[in-house]
Amino acid sequence: MSVLPKIVVTGANGQLGSEITALANTHSNYEWVFCTRTQMPLDNEQACINFLTQTAPQFVINCAAYTAVDKAEQPEEKETLFAINATTIGVIAAFCKKNGVKLIHVSTDYVFNGNGDAPYKETDTTDPVNIYGASKLLGEQNILQQNSDAVIIRTAWVYSSFGKNFVKTMLRLMGERPEINVVNDQMGTPTYAADLAQAIINIIATKEWHPGVYHFSNEGQISWFDFAVAINGLSNSGCKVNPIPTSSFPTPAKRPAYSVLDKTKIKQTYGLQINDWKDSLAICLQKISGN
Repeated sequence: MSVLPKIVVTGANGQLGSEITALANTHSNYEWVFCTRTQMPLDNEQACINFLTQTAPQFVINCAAYTAVDKAEQPEEKETLFAINATTIGVIAAFCKKNGVKLIHVSTDYVFNGNGDAPYKETDTTDPVNIYGASKLLGEQNILQQNSDAVIIRTAWVYSSFGKNFVKTMLRLMGERPEINVVNDQMGTPTYAADLAQAIINIIATKEWHPGVYHFSNEGQISWFDFAVAINGLSNSGCKVNPIPTSSFPTPAKRPAYSVLDKTKIKQTYGLQINDWKDSLAICLQKISGN
């Protein structure tokens, strides 16, 4: 009797974790262990190590993170933020290295300052403009220090039919209001979490392990305003969408003005085909309307 490779997925209730859960049914050649913060509380190092020791996986996909970007600016949140996004993941990386476990960790475009005007490569200088970005960058550094065999995937503007995200917020507001204002001077590329989930599974399935930092989002380059206009059009909403500058919509945490990611490395290394953002948005909206 053959034993299936075991994959532990943290953050199972989040957008990405939920999408991996949905795909797991079609990948029965693995044993999947989906963890919420109850089983793998990333602010408790020992509990995480105990769980991994008992589970003995071959792979860990870390989708768990503290992602409340504005709340993270509050001083009383700092300890929890850095425990979840930086400290414990370093300990998990060391455990994986010691026990021959392959680690895939999901990071963010917020490690960059957003002052660029060309898609960010993995080798570009990091310089976070908010505390959330700083915590995720420290997490990356801790992982690479403890485990040179890890794969880190930076992503951006994640949305899904699961959880809370920009797409679902826009759909709700468009249903409630005759017009809305959306910033038009922050550029990036959305990421449909289902596409990222499939990419991660494909990386494991290739059986070729190429450690390092990678970038993944859908293809294209748009503003949040462009994104909202597309959601509006595809959902046949009668809402009017107005462009506004970031200065008219102040938030506790600063956002990078430009965070388009260059996906060349992940496409060439793992032979991935990446969907255009608008095609994936249409798929997600169909899924949401069908739920």
